[in-house]
Amino acid sequence: MMQMKNKFVALALSGSSVFCMQASLAQDMLKPDMGKLTATGGVSQLEGAGGGGLTPWALITGYGTRDSYGANAHYTQVNTQDYSLKTYGVAVGIADRVELSLASQEFTGSQAPLNALNIKQDILGVKVKVAGDAVYDQDSWMPQIAVGAMYKRNKGIGGLGALGVTNVKQLGAKDDSGVDYYFSATKILLEQSLLLNGTVRMTKANQMGILGFGGDKKDSYKPMLETSVAYLINRKLAVGAEYRMKPRNLGVDNEKDYYDVFVAWFPTKNVSVTAAYATLGDITIFNPKNQRGWYLSLQAGF
Repeated sequence: MMQMKNKFVALALSGSSVFCMQASLAQDMLKPDMGKLTATGGVSQLEGAGGGGLTPWALITGYGTRDSYGANAHYTQVNTQDYSLKTYGVAVGIADRVELSLASQEFTGSQAPLNALNIKQDILGVKVKVAGDAVYDQDSWMPQIAVGAMYKRNKGIGGLGALGVTNVKQLGAKDDSGVDYYFSATKILLEQSLLLNGTVRMTKANQMGILGFGGDKKDSYKPMLETSVAYLINRKLAVGAEYRMKPRNLGVDNEKDYYDVFVAWFPTKNVSVTAAYATLGDITIFNPKNQRGWYLSLQAGF
């Protein structure tokens, strides 16, 4: 009887040990490893994707490696002479392979005749790394390559009800929702402290979708080039510039390409702050000025 009892106790202890090991393993898997190099997850782009401020990169957001995950939340404010844009959202990077993002934008006017203007838009994004590694492929010119898509839904125009304008279609847009498709290639040159990115975006979006999709001038997908270059001054500070080509679909919007110069600070892997000076061109013919202003973005995550 005593022998059976001892065997039972031994079996129970063995089972308990296995359970504890499995629980510990599961806990390790659930805990993000934050194993990527600082800044290699990028910052939060205006439409929610991981990348620069204006354009998505092939990098997957967050600091999780191929055995883990990462996530972050962001808030961004852009102010020009006549308008402001707020964007906020969340993003998740899974196994350094897949990125999912959700962002909301609010565009408002500050000068007559559009001082009451208010336009909101929601954006759902997905990105998949398909080849290369921006960090580890240092002995090759092969960049990291990713493909992505952004579904955008414009929620209508506020503040212009007195003029009878409540929808972007009344401005000439063909649709109030649309999808951008993009291909990004990113290369990090560690020895030179450089990051280079090129993106080709297929889009019909007017001002990122804030003024709808397609228009009275054009209503077809066109490839738009986007580029970024960043120099890492040290492990916590980067400076750079971006360019984003824009379509010209609307008669009421003589849309211009976007440019910016930026500085990004990464005090820890959990927080980044990005400041930029951006040139966004004319937004509409009703305020025909070359819109320039400051961009400030805060990202927190792991």
